[in-house]
Order: sequence, then C-alpha cells, then structure tokens
Amino acid sequence: MTAVLEPSRSDKMTGKDHVIIFASSLGTIFEWYDFFLAGALATYISSTIFSGVNPTAAFILTLLSFAAGFAVRPLGAVVFGRLGDKLGRKYTFMVTIVLMGASTFFVGLLPGYATIGIISPIAFVAMRMLQGLALGGEYGGAATYVAEHAPSDRRGSWTSWIQMTATLGLFLSLIVISGVRTGTGETDFAKWGWRIPFLLSVILLGVSVWIRLQLSESPAFKKMHAEGKVSKAPVKEAFGQWKNIRMMLIALFGVTAGEAVVWYTGQFYTLFFLNQTLKIDAQLTNTILIIALAVTSPFYVVFGTLSDRFGRKPIMLAGCLLAAFTYIPAFKALTHYANPALEQAQQRAPIVLFADPANCSFQFNPVGTANFTSSCDVAKAALSKAGVSYENRPLGDHPAATIQIGQATIESYDGRSPEAASESKRFVAGLKDALGTAGYPLKADSSLVNVPMTIMVLIVLMLYGTMVYGPMAAMLVECFPTRIRYTCLSVPYHIGNGWFGGFLPASAFAIVAAEGNIFSGLWYPVVIAGVTAAVCLIFVRETAGKVVDDL
Repeated sequence: MTAVLEPSRSDKMTGKDHVIIFASSLGTIFEWYDFFLAGALATYISSTIFSGVNPTAAFILTLLSFAAGFAVRPLGAVVFGRLGDKLGRKYTFMVTIVLMGASTFFVGLLPGYATIGIISPIAFVAMRMLQGLALGGEYGGAATYVAEHAPSDRRGSWTSWIQMTATLGLFLSLIVISGVRTGTGETDFAKWGWRIPFLLSVILLGVSVWIRLQLSESPAFKKMHAEGKVSKAPVKEAFGQWKNIRMMLIALFGVTAGEAVVWYTGQFYTLFFLNQTLKIDAQLTNTILIIALAVTSPFYVVFGTLSDRFGRKPIMLAGCLLAAFTYIPAFKALTHYANPALEQAQQRAPIVLFADPANCSFQFNPVGTANFTSSCDVAKAALSKAGVSYENRPLGDHPAATIQIGQATIESYDGRSPEAASESKRFVAGLKDALGTAGYPLKADSSLVNVPMTIMVLIVLMLYGTMVYGPMAAMLVECFPTRIRYTCLSVPYHIGNGWFGGFLPASAFAIVAAEGNIFSGLWYPVVIAGVTAAVCLIFVRETAGKVVDDL
C-alpha cells in the first residue's frame, strides 16, 4: 500500500484535507506565538519577575531562563516522539498544545518577585522549560501528521504550510503586543498590560484544541496499529540501531543544521545586524522586516510545491549554497543601502586595536552572564557593540589595550581594577568622542536609508530560508520509517534549530569581537551551510514521492 488514499486527491484538495492542514498549522502557529512572547516581552518580564534577585541566584536563573527554550527542545523531541510513535500522532500533539497553552497562561498570572519572592523567577524558568518541551514535541507531530495524510505527489506542498508557522507566530505575537500596548498605554503596559498577550493565549488554546479534536489519526499510523507493528520502545529502537542513528546524523548535518543557520540568519540575524550594528531606528527596522516577511512568507509553499516536482534535495542544496556564497556580499550591500555613513567612515578613518593577543578572549557568551574583563576584551566588546570594524595589531609591553581612530588614541582599562567604574566612564566618553570626530554615526540617519533597496536585500536573504525550510518537513518525514518517525524526525530538527540556530547570535558576536570585522560573524552560518551542502550532496538521498507507510 502507499500513502495515497485516492488518486483523485492529487488533483484537488477536499474540505477534509483543508481542515487537516489548517488544524495542524493553527496549533503550531499558536505554539510559536507562545514561544516568541517571552522574548518579545523580556524587558517587562525581567523588571517584574527577576527584580530583587541576589547576584548568585540571578546568574543561575538568567542562565536557565535563556537556555531552557533552546536546550530543552531536543528532550521534548525524545519524550513526545516516543509517545507519538507508541500512542499516535493526534493525541500526542494534543498534549503538546495543552502543555504550551497552560504554561503560557500561567506566566500571565504569575505574581512578581515583590509579591512571592524567589518563587516567581523559579516558576517562570519552569514554565519556559515546559514550553521548550512542548515545542520539542509539537513540530514533529504536526509535520508527521500532515505528511502521513498527504498524497505522495503533494507531500511537499501540504507540509510547507507547517513551515510557515514560525513566521506567522512571530507576526501574531508582534500584532497582539502592539495592539495591547496601544490600548493600555506604555505606563500601564509596563505595569500589568504585558500580561494580557499571555492571558489571551487561552482563547487560542481553546480554538486549537477544539479544531484538533475533530481530526482522526493519520492513515499510516492506523495501518501500522491495525497490523500490530507499533514500536514497543521507539527511543530504544531509534537510538539502539546504527542505521537509525546514522540517518539522524545525516538529517542533522545534511539537512537541519544548514537549514537552521540559513533560516535564522534571514529572519533574526538581519534584525540584530540592522539594530545593533547598523543602528537603524527600531521602528523603521520593524517596518522593513515586516514588509520583507510579508513578501517572502508565501514562498515556503512555493518551494515546498516545487520540491514535489523537482525533488527536495536540489532546492534545499541550492538554498544552502546560495547562502554560503552570497551572505558576505549581501550584508555588505545591506550596509551600503541602510547606513552609507558607516561605510564611508570605515573607508576614511579605519580603526586599529593594539593589544596583547594573550589577553584577548573568545567572547562566546550565549547566556549573557559571563564577564570578559581584560583591557583587550573590554575594548573589543565596546567596538563590536558600536558596530564598527577594526584591525587587530599586537601590542608591545604596554599593559593596556589601545584603540586608534584617525589621530585619536583611547586607552582601554582592566575591568577587574578598583578604579574600573571611573575608568569605564573615561573610556566610554573617549571612544564616543573619537568615533564622532572620525565621522562614525552613533545612529543611522533614517533619511539616508535606501528603504526599497534594503527591503530587496532582505527579501533575497529571507528567500534562502524559504528554500531550505519549505521542503524540509516532507524530506524529514520521508527519511524515517513509520514505527519511529515521530522520534527520529524530531531529534535532528530540534538539535539543528535549537542549538545550531539558537546559538547563531552569540557565536556571530564572538567571532566579530575576535576578528574585528562586522561581517566576520557571517562565517558561522557560511561554514555550517557549506558543511550541510557537502553532506547533503554526498549522503542525502532524494526522497520525494517516497511511500511513507513503509514500516
């Protein structure tokens, strides 16, 4: 038997088919909405939940709250993948959506530190961990469920709707936050209004659960269950046999790792680059990104559909290769169109950092809690945060790192010295004056931003993400047997996106600080995309049209 139920279905979708895709996609949109809220409202959560925490506890809780959403996702993939392979796809992703909705709603009700003390941040971290677990199980369930319903020749098209959900979830969270902020006013929003988007999730939860209750189990799982071939130990089977481990490793390094960095670069690193490096006005940045996202979102379905005709592998391979070869020139173009004054200043007054390489750390700081205190580290961090490129040169016997900007020289300081506070003020003021004198803009002039061309560059960068992400769900489903598909699909997906993608900003910043070039952080996605392209080319087999009820 094949997964195609009726030949005519490949010609025209039925109402039931639309419901399957809509119900699965809506629930996944809702879960991404919940997941993004904590990041978008981090400032307000911090001032309410983490206020008054002593430094030691703050270190631990900051670490956990940041890492929970990414680090726990692979664990959620294993936990819910096992349930999905034993009990069925439908009921498992029903559990994940309820878990996500309940934890999000609870955050909206959670009393602040001033009311219940240390319990507040501990409870918040616990809710973030539950959200990470839920998201770890949701994607695999939704992708598997839709793929196992889809006709073989339209599987890429059907599952590509799932691929749009992260972008749509981000859209929804921003729209709700903006509407609530406008309705309450900034003062009341900071006090209590930030809780409303979390509380509103209960409405989305109710709608999503009701719709999913109308669904039946996937045909492939029902067939497997009827034949008594359901795996009794999916995790043991997935990780206890080399052929399955090998396939998960190929899926990780030949599909999801490259997909993750390409997608994250287009969706999120561009936001970081425009805001933090090019110093574009936040409102203008959001407007530009929203336009680019609106233009490119339909292309998930376009490339998913094309993968049914031309194959998954060539489209995803092309996306990784295009990204690897064009990222650096594309971001240079972004600088040229978005902040020409910065480009001109770097050509006119190059910056040189003189420092002893032995005193310079690689500032990889994914949780934002480590301290880099040598004079070299202080100088590198300041220059990187200022969004300027600089050349590294070795320093002789001078004890402190020194920055040269044009004719000006600014001496750095040791962050561990007793005079660090006063030295910091001197250093920051001197650096600011020297940059200004040399023509480096403290903020981009919005009137000089070439908005149409900036949007065009962003569209190109985001299209790479749609190429690698659009066909990916279908390919992952087709890589693994029905017995252990939920588990085997979810693990490489969440390691790739949760770890390789999630650590992109921190890794890129560390590389920029070390190398001194604002574009050098792009080597992180370039190298990983290149490795994925090579692994994909050599080891990944084309899967389009494969029968997915093959046990």
